[in-house]
Amino acid sequence: MSTAQELDRRGRRRQETIDEILDVAVDLMEAEGVAALSLSAVARKVGMQPPSLYQYFASKMAIYDALFQRGAEQVRDAQRTARAAADTTDQLELGMIGVTAFGKWCMENQVLSQLLFWRTVPGFEPSPEAFAPSLDMLNDLRQYLQGAVDAGQLDSGAVSDDGIALFTSMTAGLLSQQMANEPDTTYEEGRFTRLMPVVLDMFYQRYKPTRGKK
Repeated sequence: MSTAQELDRRGRRRQETIDEILDVAVDLMEAEGVAALSLSAVARKVGMQPPSLYQYFASKMAIYDALFQRGAEQVRDAQRTARAAADTTDQLELGMIGVTAFGKWCMENQVLSQLLFWRTVPGFEPSPEAFAPSLDMLNDLRQYLQGAVDAGQLDSGAVSDDGIALFTSMTAGLLSQQMANEPDTTYEEGRFTRLMPVVLDMFYQRYKPTRGKK
């Protein structure tokens, strides 16, 4: 009969194998393209027979799903950590800090960024569990914008559906341009990502408070 310690050890080994499979999948996607992932190639690189891989992932889409969740959790946590460590309570400054953390993560994890923000895999839709961290990010964004509204820095339109759509389109669009044209540079040095403060200022000007104006 298995002891609790043995079960725990087996659980850790299983998780280590899962993490290795996902790491290998990212390496292969970097080399071959996100949509070109092959289960047999993953199995070979991990050192197991392809049928053994199904003990961990039922399909290629299941691997994409796990990678989507991994990436969404990482970029969500990167933004939360950066904002929590910031020595400011100014909502607009916190917005720049959060977007910078988001941009740096995307430039450092371009394969996962493609999976998260571009439709690079035909037929792939993340499961509700995998998509949950993305919803967390949207809720975090809405809370930050609402904080700026409450502080009198932005008009209430900034937290509307159109405002959220504009914010995400402007920031993610800039990053898409950077990754498409200069994928090997850093966030700080990128020709497009250097313009992120300008893009945010454009958003802030669009939703500049109008209270008290005739």
